Amino acid sequence: MIAAALFGILTGILLCSTFGTVFFSLVQTSVDNGFRDALKIVVGVIICDIIFVFFAIYGTASLPNIPHFEKWLGGTGIVFLAALGSINILKGQPKLVYPTTRVGNFVYYFTTGFLLNGLNPVNFISWVTLATYVRSSLHYDHNQVLIFFAASLLGVFVTESLIAYFAKRFQRLFTPRRILIFNRVTGAVFLAIAGQLLYSVFLKG
Repeated sequence: MIAAALFGILTGILLCSTFGTVFFSLVQTSVDNGFRDALKIVVGVIICDIIFVFFAIYGTASLPNIPHFEKWLGGTGIVFLAALGSINILKGQPKLVYPTTRVGNFVYYFTTGFLLNGLNPVNFISWVTLATYVRSSLHYDHNQVLIFFAASLLGVFVTESLIAYFAKRFQRLFTPRRILIFNRVTGAVFLAIAGQLLYSVFLKG
């Protein structure tokens, strides 16, 4: 049980180690609007991951049979990421905004985190692959599987919360010009991932 928990925490940390859309969104939101707003994105990501993990553990038989579901999901993700990327690249010089002067909208940030995570089919596939691995290769029983995934989700939550926290702590390093550059880099990353999704879902043979 302890080994499953430790492996789960390590897996959760590793899942956050790539510089993907959630990472850049967390840093950008934390710097612009504060740690609390970034934490709302983390909550959205975790709720989405919990749904993914549920279906990874108990199977996808209960999901409705939607023709070309992956393409519909991928297409929605492409549009969403392309819109976010374009907005980040095209918007002008930012102003540093602090939590005392701007109250974030929970639904907006929660939905952003949920969609950033949920509209990338790779995330769901990753959880399903992990479920297959721990059962087939590590021979985990049901309780060990539950502990592994609970620890993985905890690892994801803590890691992403720390990313948001330290981004805010080092806010002084983010001058308006640096934030402008960072926003444009973030936008380019979103567009690149949208392009990668377009290739893998629609163009790859």
